[in-house]
Amino acid sequence: MSEFFTFFNNSVLFWSLLSCLLAQFLKIVFNFFSTGEIRFGIIFETGGMPSSHSALITGAASGVGYELGFDSSIFAISVAVALIVMYDASGVRKSAGIQAAEINKLSKKLDPKSELFLKETLGHTKIEVIVGSLLGPLITLPGMFILGSPLKIFDLIIN
Repeated sequence: MSEFFTFFNNSVLFWSLLSCLLAQFLKIVFNFFSTGEIRFGIIFETGGMPSSHSALITGAASGVGYELGFDSSIFAISVAVALIVMYDASGVRKSAGIQAAEINKLSKKLDPKSELFLKETLGHTKIEVIVGSLLGPLITLPGMFILGSPLKIFDLIIN
């Protein structure tokens, strides 16, 4: 049972996941200002502003740096993984979305009754990745520094 509670003492995981969830929630806000409509379902979609993948991975990397030192080898690996994730979000996944759009057009042109529809919003623009990558540390670092782990927060609430 003690292993279960140590999971909730992991402040890096908690705060980076929280930054990811906040990024997903902010997609509703950004979508409202860009389209004028409120779509709660956008929380469960990929792509859009800001990148939750970028928020999650930069939050985790900055949390590792804060906890273990910004000169540690593990922080270096965290940064390398973060760069790969962000490159993938704005490069590979973005290209896959563009290809999906072209395949959808071709499918409708060849067969107007076709029900094939590939998801087109897979990746992110560079600005969506940048905003997400800034959001991660902006949530994780103050959260870890000021409030600490979920168990510490729970202890503060109870006592």
